[in-house]
Amino acid sequence: MAKKTPQFDYDLLVIGSGPGGQKAAIQAAKLGKKTAVIDYNPFVGGVCLHDGTIPSKSFREAILHLSGYRERTHYGSAYRVKNRVEMADLTHRCAAITADIEQTVRSQLLRNSVDIIEGIGSFIGKNEVRVKRGPKEEILSAKYIVIATGTRPRRPQGFEYDGKVILDSDGILHMEKLPKSLCIVGGGVIGCEYGSMFSALGIKVTIVEARDQVLGFVDRELIDNLVYTLRSQKATIITNDKVVRTAVSPDGRAVTFLESGKRIVSEKLLISAGRIPNTEKLNLDLLHIKRSDRGNIIVNENYQTSVKHVYAVGDVIGFPALASTSLEQGRRAACHAFKLQDAPFNPVLPFGIFTVPEIGMVGKTEAELSNDRIPYETGIARYSEVEKGKIVGDTTGVLKILFHRTTRKVLGVHVLGHDATEHVHVGQLIMSFDGTIDHIVQNVFNYPSICQAYKTAALDGLNKVVATQNLPQRFADSEKLAKLEKEENTSIN
Repeated sequence: MAKKTPQFDYDLLVIGSGPGGQKAAIQAAKLGKKTAVIDYNPFVGGVCLHDGTIPSKSFREAILHLSGYRERTHYGSAYRVKNRVEMADLTHRCAAITADIEQTVRSQLLRNSVDIIEGIGSFIGKNEVRVKRGPKEEILSAKYIVIATGTRPRRPQGFEYDGKVILDSDGILHMEKLPKSLCIVGGGVIGCEYGSMFSALGIKVTIVEARDQVLGFVDRELIDNLVYTLRSQKATIITNDKVVRTAVSPDGRAVTFLESGKRIVSEKLLISAGRIPNTEKLNLDLLHIKRSDRGNIIVNENYQTSVKHVYAVGDVIGFPALASTSLEQGRRAACHAFKLQDAPFNPVLPFGIFTVPEIGMVGKTEAELSNDRIPYETGIARYSEVEKGKIVGDTTGVLKILFHRTTRKVLGVHVLGHDATEHVHVGQLIMSFDGTIDHIVQNVFNYPSICQAYKTAALDGLNKVVATQNLPQRFADSEKLAKLEKEENTSIN
């Protein structure tokens, strides 16, 4: 007798409607599969849309516009579009953009016949999920399930969070008014992004980082430029000092206690101490789904968990924890579940950091290449060297290309300045097909454009290589030089 195929309510059930969940659901629906998305929030979009990426970047754009920041090179440091910028001016823009995007995402899901189910989802069986909405609940089953529940701010012990004076990154955009001073614990991406935004408004900002450099994974030259810009905006950056506790003083101000004995008093305090995965309500232990020491769900190259019909995508699985990679992970998970062949994943990932000025990076840094003993050369262009840099008023921006001295293959591109997160994609595409600086030199870029900096940087690097071509071989080739030295030492011995 033939084995009876189990009947499921859905082919694919997605828990979480952020970028990864959206794309998993839509990809499955495009393949004709019955799909549903579960989210505790009545508004789709997840943390990315409602608490993180979109609100913070909208907030940033409002600051840059109303503060007149981009035009100060032309009209003077006192230039403002609005002399007194209020918190409501900034959040009004965020709310409008968030609402518009939410409608776009919802429309896309509905247009593809994806059911949107409000509630908290948790496993009650191998293929069953309970969805609770207050006192109501329902049981749904699916052949495949995708977990895309995202993360939330980590709250270390010893820090008094009250949501008014001491805040995390979810609460910073809900302040009633802009503070006169702000201390930020943590010099990572979120800390530096908000620190640079508020300092651009003229707010007294102090960033405290326990390590020796803020944004430690970024190319050191770019960080030196960013720190210089922040300090020129009167921001204070403290490194190599750990915060041991925080408290609210009797007069309502925040006090930050450092290991060195320093105390920082500020009107508001932002704790940016990383993020933790939203998994505690999923009942993962029932299915014995494995997690890392940090609580992230462990997946294989196809985003399958230790239970093969259950996938996990986005921030909940950890690094790189980007909205951009989450989108691709969700799509690929659905493709794998329903046996749709897909091209291999391109490992050349761009990173965008929306500080003021912003940072775009792809590939290796100088420190990484030096540690790996890869013979590399640099090509550098300043925004002040290209006409578009002067037109947009960015005279401090920089674009750096790292490439192999022998093969000339591009190994990394690092950009700081106007639209850096956009311009870095040129470097990404070059690297994705193992391109060289010769490909850049031989191409024509629009005039005037910031991307002309690519050609300027490539020529700068090429000239450094050409300068060594007429040297004797033992000076021009480090590998042969090392071999010759070894032979000489052997003969002497």
